[in-house]
Amino acid sequence: MSRSPHILVVDDDREIRDLVARFLTKHGYRVDTAADGRAMMQALGQGRFDLVVLDLMLPGEDGLSLCRRLRADSTLPVIMLTAIGEETDRIIGLEMGADDYLAKPFNPRELLARIKAVLRRAGAAPGHGEPAANEVFRFDGWRLDPARRELRSPDDVLVPLTGGEFDLLAAFARHPKRVLSREQLLDLTRGRAAVPFDRSIDVQLSRLRRKIEADPREPAMIKTVRGGGYIFTRDVERR
Repeated sequence: MSRSPHILVVDDDREIRDLVARFLTKHGYRVDTAADGRAMMQALGQGRFDLVVLDLMLPGEDGLSLCRRLRADSTLPVIMLTAIGEETDRIIGLEMGADDYLAKPFNPRELLARIKAVLRRAGAAPGHGEPAANEVFRFDGWRLDPARRELRSPDDVLVPLTGGEFDLLAAFARHPKRVLSREQLLDLTRGRAAVPFDRSIDVQLSRLRRKIEADPREPAMIKTVRGGGYIFTRDVERR
């Protein structure tokens, strides 16, 4: 029996908070709300949540700062709400570790679809199956375990990855030595098509390279293919 996922909605607009809470509750989720960062941190300290819907523009501490604080010691999935057309804010939000973003004004059904996709990747959605046969990927001494959602370095050190970073590396591990376009990577990691000027894959790839490449400025494992996308260059052993 799977428990119902618990969502924390953080937005200073009471109408939006209430609308989202009612809509998600109607679709089987447990929902708490917070109007600012202080209330958000208090809620996180008192309960267990599966995902945070976090507005970027908040009174006091803004959403970017809160996301950075959350990422310092947690991999809790975050969907950032941003103003429409503010591409820079979306990119910075992804740099801070957000798993996805949605521009305001938004359709609640689109938010629901994003929540389902992020939870599915994190393994928290109802009915989410285990990865096939507990497969584990090994490359250059690294060990990627999709069932545990763990990445261990050649020195057996656990490397913390956000949900988006983990899914991106898993997509490369499943398709080594094959050029993957941004559109293909977005479909493999998020199950949706790209929209114009969507740079989320580039941002998360940059973060991932900083964690696994010896020199992120001259990447050797994940190389850029001009006009084509990216390629994972290593031999991958699948067990």
